[in-house]
Amino acid sequence: MRRTLRARTALTALMAAGALGLGAAPAGAGSAAEATAGPATYALDSELSQRLGDDTAGSYIDRRTGELTVTVTSDRAAEQVRAAGAVAKRVERSAARLEAAMAALETGAKITGTSWGIDPRTNQVSVEADRSVSAREMVRLKKVADAQDGAVRVSRVPGTFKREVLGGDAIYGGGSRCSAAFNVSKGTTRYFVTAGHCTNITAGWSAASGGPVIGVREGTSFPTNDYGIVRYTDGSAPAGDVNLYNGSRQDITSAANAVVGQALRKSGSTTKVTSGTVTAVNVTVNYGDGPVYGMVRTTACSAGGDSGGAHFAGGVALGIHSGSSGCTGTSGSAIHQPVREALSAYGVNVY
Repeated sequence: MRRTLRARTALTALMAAGALGLGAAPAGAGSAAEATAGPATYALDSELSQRLGDDTAGSYIDRRTGELTVTVTSDRAAEQVRAAGAVAKRVERSAARLEAAMAALETGAKITGTSWGIDPRTNQVSVEADRSVSAREMVRLKKVADAQDGAVRVSRVPGTFKREVLGGDAIYGGGSRCSAAFNVSKGTTRYFVTAGHCTNITAGWSAASGGPVIGVREGTSFPTNDYGIVRYTDGSAPAGDVNLYNGSRQDITSAANAVVGQALRKSGSTTKVTSGTVTAVNVTVNYGDGPVYGMVRTTACSAGGDSGGAHFAGGVALGIHSGSSGCTGTSGSAIHQPVREALSAYGVNVY
């Protein structure tokens, strides 16, 4: 079932503490144009999203000023935003209007190889169609988009949207290779989270191809979502940090929902560490074997085997890598499952 923008932003505030993930070192350090987000930004974004409800159509970090900008549809909401210390931007379309446009796409243009999500910077639903979408399907897609009175924009992207299983730190199971995202815990029990399309493959996972099983699947959700959890069974107590693939690791101390416009890094066992910017939230991706909802679209590069890897910003865990339509140079289209949803589903925390 499609999750609404309001349902996503109504999730609880920051979840506490630490994570393994796969690391990210500055493989292409962030440029001056990239906007960073700290704990205060995530907290303010969550607070205003919940407080404003239907009076906002999303928020983003302005790449020029670095300030949290919140879209509003009323003067009252604008006053609340400014009073809280953020920038208010008056927009034409409400969250309900954008959700109605997404519902129209879901009903009339659910085509494999397409993806859509909300871009609060333009107050539109941003649709991407990969090269597998035929000319006839593009006509159908654009017809639905054009009927939304400017609320939807459509663009072509190179490559094809796909889950990136091959087969952070590599994990192996069922003849496939994926990546682990973040180490998590519940009491004294340790787990790691990864992509659901990976945990769907098999129950037992190893740290080396053909090696001994280090953990057993305890939950999986794909399609609709894309997360799964594996319980360590080898007696180990792995640290809650991310492999940076440069001899160092990033300590993870919290988890949050990504904000459009912010910089992040992705770590996976194939492309190692790549960096990018968040471009859309509440994203639907129509993979060949089923859709996923409520995802986050970024410009980070990724490839086969990165599935399940970590998306993060500094010490903040943001997402579990799901897939992409490939890379052009250093510009990618990596999609992640928001990690907080997975943590909530399994009752675990990063550490």
